[in-house]
Amino acid sequence: MERLVILGAGESGVGTAILGKQRGYEVFVSDRGKLEEKYKEVLIHHEIEWEEGQHSEAGVLNADVVMKSPGIPDTVPLVKNLIEKGVPVISEIEFASRYTDAMIIGITGSNGKTTTTMLTHHLLKEAGLNVGMAGNIGDSFAKMVSEEDVDQYVLEISSFQLDGITGFKPHIAMITNITPDHLDRYEYKFENYVASKFRIAMNQDASDYLIYDADDDAIAEGFKKHPVQSKLLPFSLKEELKEGAWMKNGTININVESKTFEMSTDFLALEGKHNVKNAMAATMAALLSNVRKEALRQSIQTFQGVPHRLEKVLKINHVEYINDSKATNVNATYYALEGIKKPIVWIAGGVDKGNDYTALMPLVREKVKAIICLGMDNTKLVDTFGNVIDLMVETFSIEEAIKVAYKIAERGDAVLLSPACASFDLFQNYEDRGDQFKEAVKNL
Repeated sequence: MERLVILGAGESGVGTAILGKQRGYEVFVSDRGKLEEKYKEVLIHHEIEWEEGQHSEAGVLNADVVMKSPGIPDTVPLVKNLIEKGVPVISEIEFASRYTDAMIIGITGSNGKTTTTMLTHHLLKEAGLNVGMAGNIGDSFAKMVSEEDVDQYVLEISSFQLDGITGFKPHIAMITNITPDHLDRYEYKFENYVASKFRIAMNQDASDYLIYDADDDAIAEGFKKHPVQSKLLPFSLKEELKEGAWMKNGTININVESKTFEMSTDFLALEGKHNVKNAMAATMAALLSNVRKEALRQSIQTFQGVPHRLEKVLKINHVEYINDSKATNVNATYYALEGIKKPIVWIAGGVDKGNDYTALMPLVREKVKAIICLGMDNTKLVDTFGNVIDLMVETFSIEEAIKVAYKIAERGDAVLLSPACASFDLFQNYEDRGDQFKEAVKNL
């Protein structure tokens, strides 16, 4: 019996443990932190051995294969030790994909991947297809493979998950865009992060598809260093394309494998140029999955978007409060600032991932009247914008930030939580940050 060791007992770890046990592995789960009660109960129920508060060498180093949580860097000494011993260290995406014959749509990118994943799933599900959604969103892929028998999976996949693949091969891959993010995990080299994203297509062949943003310079550069074998389907807001998706006179035009589709952007429930691109990518995947055009037209109009992504919370005294907690990098915040047409009181900050805020400077000068810093260390924000914005306030809780915003904001303004940073200094995750923001706004 092969021994499967799982490092990290979160959603992906516990899902992998269930699938591994089901497939006849001897399974051991190890977490350096404390296990959440809900996960502990699942492991006990499935009679899976586990430990918490440590990674014991005796329990880990005798593995035949290791599934590593995406949150654990490859540079951790234990992981290095395993790799030196020749033990395969893989991601949950890799492990689960070995046990399903379902057609896979894999979606990665710095921004837009959650919206595009949810929209693609919505289009396929509304068309009556037997489809599941997993990966970096909702239930783990491994758990779904262990429990459900679907024809297709739509997977949101992070760069960390792609770092742990060897044979994973989506039939349809997407790269929504690539902008600097998580550079702390990639030796602060952007090209390393780009290489990680391109891994989504590394096992594809001529029978597969890669949907990508043709307007994205980093992707264009990436193709030079990382040639792919799959059929390329670009989307663009700037140029007309022979095949792929493009925009002309406010109309989305799509041509994939001799299937054509047209739709006015007025029908999109989602606002902003970036969401036009997300819709283009999702629609191409749906057409490749043989969804009928009429079904597409109807379902694309009913999609309401993603929680914590430009989510309108409340209007108080003619001031709009907007939760964009999911904006954990500079590019996501750029889209938020660009899309709002009112003066902005901007709540920003958190754990900096090697951010360069200079791209935001023109939008900040034009639209932002005050910045409320929300984080344990706001030095870089203050250094970048201190001479540009007259009013900058440092806060260390969401309640304090909202109270300050309430005092500053005037009729016709927007209060925007769009941190451009990770949340782990003050919050469990971006969802927790967004939920606390919404709660604080409702308590005003």
